[in-house]
Amino acid sequence: MTRDLPPYLRIDPDQALAELGEPVGTRAFAAIAQAAARGRDDLAARGLGEGGGRRLRPFSTWEVTRYLIPVAPAHFHRVLRANPDLPQGRAETEGGAKWFTLEEVGRLREHLAAEGSRAKGYRPYRPEGLPAKVVAVANFKGGVGKTSTAAHLAMSAALDGYRVLVVDLDSQGSMTSLLGGRPADEWETVFPLLARHFARHVQAENRAREARGEDPQPLDDTLSEALGASVQGLARPTHWPSIDLVGAQLNLYWAEFQVPVWRMAGRSWKLWDALGESLAADGALDAYDLVVLDTPPALGYLTINGLAAADILLVPLGASFLEFDSTGRFFDMLEATFASIEAAEKVAARALGRPGMAFEWDAVRAVVTRYDAAQQGEMAALMQAYLGPVLSPHRQEMTALIGQAAERVAGLYEADYRDFNRETYARGRETFDATWAAVKRLLVGSWRRDELAREGRAPAATPGGAPGTVPGVAPGVAAGASAGPRGERRR
Repeated sequence: MTRDLPPYLRIDPDQALAELGEPVGTRAFAAIAQAAARGRDDLAARGLGEGGGRRLRPFSTWEVTRYLIPVAPAHFHRVLRANPDLPQGRAETEGGAKWFTLEEVGRLREHLAAEGSRAKGYRPYRPEGLPAKVVAVANFKGGVGKTSTAAHLAMSAALDGYRVLVVDLDSQGSMTSLLGGRPADEWETVFPLLARHFARHVQAENRAREARGEDPQPLDDTLSEALGASVQGLARPTHWPSIDLVGAQLNLYWAEFQVPVWRMAGRSWKLWDALGESLAADGALDAYDLVVLDTPPALGYLTINGLAAADILLVPLGASFLEFDSTGRFFDMLEATFASIEAAEKVAARALGRPGMAFEWDAVRAVVTRYDAAQQGEMAALMQAYLGPVLSPHRQEMTALIGQAAERVAGLYEADYRDFNRETYARGRETFDATWAAVKRLLVGSWRRDELAREGRAPAATPGGAPGTVPGVAPGVAAGASAGPRGERRR
């Protein structure tokens, strides 16, 4: 009787050599990339509409009244009957359910908000006159669900009635693909915003040099061209009517090499402020309610810009020892990086007789992704015990609905519940709805704090400790560095 051996035993060297093929040179990478590009185009085409762009599915009356607008179905139908000029929906079969586009849902939401009670909360909360909130999703460990978390937060906010700008800072461009973006080169990414920020710094320095009788520093072609860039010029509409995208593609990675070159040429250039100040200067914080930043899985210059621009930092991680350990190291690196920037800026400020600067975030939260309750319950509980409120208690479970959405390169909310059933769809939504609810509470709470500050009223003290701290967690971990006037930095 022949015993089956493991496949790694008794491998024949000659057979292995025959299977190996010829050595691979650099040019082979291009062929592989081209094959992948052809496959990507083929797969993308299967989800494209006749107009060449992806289309967002409509939403049934059941979805509208359960998930999108807080209105009872009976009252919703009465409003439609009483207002024939409002979108009435379309039925796919005679007597079947009515379906509405997201634009139509927006019109219905505005009508109910204008005609109904303010207490119903038809419009999502955002104080008038205050800037948008910027949420950065970051972790230097790949495969933790960073992009999917960022995408679903953007889609959740759009369904809730917020205007959203998504900025893809990852040169892999997964978020861009998910939203149907196709930047041609780095000039259709955030790169020109970073270049413009440095170019304006050079211009300011040149004015000072000219006042001292010194020769100005010339602007090269890249910097001169970047002066014409803007967030509005880079943002592209997506198949989601209330989500715009500044996409990413491979050439964006060159920013990691170019930014330090600019920094060497202009030592006083505050490179970490490039993105945040660009968003503010171009009016993006007024045009949108929420800006979602998908950062690369590395703590490079693009990630630093994203984190410095953020009001809220979300850190996805899996419920495993290695990912918990890696995330702890990520926070160590954050503290070291931003503390070093603060220290250097304080030295420069003292020399000029000015107060130093400090980074501050409204909130920092970690969220467990790809959660398997049957296998990871104990680990998740231990992580919760150590991180306390920093770790969101809402865990993103893996479900059939989530898995299918990933296979289709689509968001969870783009899935049609008719491909499953209502119960499966509702269960699949629960995990991300809970995550969005937790993030929305952070948005609403931080806006409210800003609103009270504008009115000269002090908010209640943070429970369990000083403002900016989280009970049971070191202050630098929970809320970034010590608080300072944010207006100095990016508002």
